[in-house]
Amino acid sequence: MTIRLYKAYTPGTRNRSVSGFEEIVRSNPQKKLTYGQHNKRGRNNRGVITSRHRGGGHKRLYRQIDFRRNKKNISGKITTIEYDPNRNANICLTHYEDGEKRYILHPRGIKIGGTVISSIDAPILVGNALPLTNMPLGTTIHNVEITPGRGGQLVRAAGSVAKLIAKGGRLATLRLPSGEVRLISQDCLATIGQVGHVDANNRTIGKAGSKRWLGKRPRVRGVVMNPVDHPHGGGEGRAPIGREKPLTPWGRTALGKRTRKSNKYSNNFILRRRRKS
Repeated sequence: MTIRLYKAYTPGTRNRSVSGFEEIVRSNPQKKLTYGQHNKRGRNNRGVITSRHRGGGHKRLYRQIDFRRNKKNISGKITTIEYDPNRNANICLTHYEDGEKRYILHPRGIKIGGTVISSIDAPILVGNALPLTNMPLGTTIHNVEITPGRGGQLVRAAGSVAKLIAKGGRLATLRLPSGEVRLISQDCLATIGQVGHVDANNRTIGKAGSKRWLGKRPRVRGVVMNPVDHPHGGGEGRAPIGREKPLTPWGRTALGKRTRKSNKYSNNFILRRRRKS
């Protein structure tokens, strides 16, 4: 999918870009596959903000995505490619031979009219789902399960792709988009190919209002607050943070401190840590 650039008709359109939407079919979502969601806007039951910078935004319907791909040995036909406001990847509606309809993540390169299938012996084609044990080394995959039967939890963002680099015993070795190399059970399902909409991260917001449409409220820097509101606050005029290292609003170390638990259950499965951001 391409990126469409705006001309500088207004300050908000200067340097602004959006997705081209050429492959999107403009249609209403399947009513049986959607449901409304109450937007709590980052507040708890007392109305107190517990998750900052959230609120407002356009009203959304949630699309139920088939991450499990548990409809085995029944081929489905891709009938639409649709926009999903709840994720940066596109989704496609699949009509299965038994009459059921499901949404799946749109794999890159698959067209309307293509077929997909989830099976142990499915061919190695884009959009098909099968266990890691039946995939050849070097296969690019997405929507990877961590626990067999639980549904895909890894590699679901737009343009993301993992690679199967080794198999041994009951475990397979994957290289994830973050650069992390970890072990996954060979019984876990994954989908062949890369997630579509690879240019999602190349968009430029252009104006603050576009963030508000997405439900993102303004962020205020700590150095411009008062000392009662943030550890970086206070001082005369434009002052530095006045601390040895940056802190969160609650006094914990920020910007670089590792927050992963030292005894997390999956530490033994990680062969190489992800790249530092």
